[in-house]
Amino acid sequence: MSMVERLVPDGLWELFQKVVPQAPTRPQGGGRRRYGDREVLAAIIFVATTGCTWAQLPPAFGPSGPTAHRRFTEWSRARVWAKLHRLVLDELGSRGELDWSRCAIDSVNMRALKGGDLTGPNPVDRGKKRAKIHLITDRGGLPLSMAVSGANLHDSQALQPLVRGIAPVRSPRGPRRRKPAKLHGDKGYDYDHLRRWLQRRGVVHRLARKGVDSSQRLGRHRWQVERTMAWLAGCRRLHRRYERTGAHFLAFVGIACTLICYRRLAK
Repeated sequence: MSMVERLVPDGLWELFQKVVPQAPTRPQGGGRRRYGDREVLAAIIFVATTGCTWAQLPPAFGPSGPTAHRRFTEWSRARVWAKLHRLVLDELGSRGELDWSRCAIDSVNMRALKGGDLTGPNPVDRGKKRAKIHLITDRGGLPLSMAVSGANLHDSQALQPLVRGIAPVRSPRGPRRRKPAKLHGDKGYDYDHLRRWLQRRGVVHRLARKGVDSSQRLGRHRWQVERTMAWLAGCRRLHRRYERTGAHFLAFVGIACTLICYRRLAK
């Protein structure tokens, strides 16, 4: 099996072909040969998982680092990664692999080496520039919705956009689903207006209360999302934020979440 086939299995390639935009044509003809999408996708996944720079991309893939980066930018603008993540979730949902009974929300922040948009001063780290990843997972830890912000954004401000951002996902039977039955969160989400908002949407809230709930018991139903945060670290490109453009960093988060979901699909 070649490196391209190992990084982009046939099943993932079939799904990707449904969301990738058509290659632009040159009416006048000529120009350099355009590298195949599968080879470029493998190169992008290699950068995401190993954390190497575009310039360090091995020549075995075919496309050079600048070529892969241009295609990455092109696909990010077309929201290819969000569409691919939704397709993988659809496949999982149709097989009954998604457990909506107890979802969890959490965030993790990392140092932003080059600054850029969607970064902010970390209030607990001497105001250093950092970025934050927000995540909602199902009961098994599969990412359902993700977002990126500056480290100075309070976790509570991300709850509503994250819940709204859950795409309608296919079910084994019945209509598509996009609401968790219960949502667990730590004390950073302890606000009555969030509880009322979730209740109006038919979501049972399990948000820890400051001074009431013991910190030792918070992990009973939240350890799955914390484990998913550790899975995200498997994509070494997310150990630090190297991208100045927030959309590019969000794209790498989307790629990591898609790979996590696809591993469950491929079992």
